[in-house]
Amino acid sequence: MKTSTVIAPVKAGSNYSFAEVHSFDEVELDYSTTLTSLKKFFIPKHETLFEFDENNEIHDCEIHPRSRVLFGAHACDINAINNLNLVFEDKNRPDPYYKKRKSRTMIVGISCMPTSTCFCHNLGVQEAKGGYDLFLQDLGDSYFVSIGSVEGANVLEEACSPRETTNEDRKKFLERTRIRQEAFSKEIPDIQEIPMLMDAFHDDPFWDEMGKRCLSCTACAQVCPTCYCFNIVDTLNASGKGGKRERFPDCCTNPEFAQVTGGFNFRGSNVSRVRHRMYHKLNGFYSKYDRYLCVGCGRCARACKAGISPAEVLKFFASKEFE
Repeated sequence: MKTSTVIAPVKAGSNYSFAEVHSFDEVELDYSTTLTSLKKFFIPKHETLFEFDENNEIHDCEIHPRSRVLFGAHACDINAINNLNLVFEDKNRPDPYYKKRKSRTMIVGISCMPTSTCFCHNLGVQEAKGGYDLFLQDLGDSYFVSIGSVEGANVLEEACSPRETTNEDRKKFLERTRIRQEAFSKEIPDIQEIPMLMDAFHDDPFWDEMGKRCLSCTACAQVCPTCYCFNIVDTLNASGKGGKRERFPDCCTNPEFAQVTGGFNFRGSNVSRVRHRMYHKLNGFYSKYDRYLCVGCGRCARACKAGISPAEVLKFFASKEFE
């Protein structure tokens, strides 16, 4: 632990961001949702997968990440990593780069109070569904600690002198949980069978209105903790006798994302791209993994200049549920 890099929420102007810290004085535990998520520490903006030469020999690019602690993660970001794990740690086709970064990472979560753009409770993910080594619930004068791994338990024992919870601790925990639950926005009613409703209203004019507002700027994907689409490019070196294969994040709202050889684009309109993105977040991923890809953090709502958000989709289906 003493040699681990510590990444925690810090002040970034009037906002907050996750960054490497060297002193606890830099850490902001009472913070609103950060501008960007923890995804960037698992899926970099650019990485070289392998190099090749003129003899068609492949040379893998090994990565050697340092051990690190992601400290102070909210439940939404922990649940987002859990979703990414399902994709990149699939036992049949795991991603070695992601897995190595993940294996060198300890996650310490902390409870939060919802902001006006949070809607994780509407998706049933307001609590961390595992995926952490330790999780801290602030009780005012102490922390209620949930232990998620043996490594987490060992770190806790080394760092302090934990004690068993008392009845008074449990009362405080339940009261804090109640206060947090009541603080969530009631603007979106509870909705049942979201995937079924999305299938039923696939061609509704609602999508036309929303899609035409999209600027195709891809800001939503850049801040989203669960967008994982990527592009792969092969580039030659100066001699033309070798090169490398590189990977970088992409976004399905990018106008060229679905363009194929010959110039055909099978999602050529903003409407089709926005609808596809929302379907993946609230329908497609659910059908495969029995959970929504969206974790309701609200980052895309704040980043989108056109005001497009999965929350808007949920409101629409709430109005349709009883028709």
